[in-house]
Amino acid sequence: MSAPVLPLLTVSDLDVLPEDGKTYELIGGGLYVSRAPHIHHQLVVSNITGSFFAYLSKSQIGKVAPGPGVIFTEYDAVIPDIVFLTNERYKQIVSPEGKLTAAPDLAIEILSLGADNLRRDRVVKLRLYGEHGVKEYWIVDLFTLSVEIYRLQENGLALVETLKIDDHITSPMLPDFELKVSDIFQF
Repeated sequence: MSAPVLPLLTVSDLDVLPEDGKTYELIGGGLYVSRAPHIHHQLVVSNITGSFFAYLSKSQIGKVAPGPGVIFTEYDAVIPDIVFLTNERYKQIVSPEGKLTAAPDLAIEILSLGADNLRRDRVVKLRLYGEHGVKEYWIVDLFTLSVEIYRLQENGLALVETLKIDDHITSPMLPDFELKVSDIFQF
């Protein structure tokens, strides 16, 4: 006797889900649900976006946004904690309705407690972002006070460095951008 095959969910199925404060994402047609993040998670989001806003007010090379939905395919729609888009990429992938319809240049995820959450960000989203062309992916680890930097290679995203509390984040796509890792964890 074989197990029943469940139908894959699509982006249109997300429209009928309740607005209950939970985050609903689709990866490979499977539904992933998260609770509202804790205060330290959100303070880290604020610290990173604040640094980006300061940087972009001078360089004006793109836009940063916390928590936008990104639709990769009919079966893959996620909500990164933060995305950065160059101005060129913004014009290419933002629909007239304001939806991101392809990979941002940079996706940032702040880890949350729980084995399922950790696996989703470290394995499932890492693979998804690499398959769809996210150029750079940061995993911010509140528990070890570190940041893993992945960059797009021929076979997907690959870890290029793990930065600790005394290090600085730089990126080839962000000329003259520098963020102290210690500044991220001010809470």
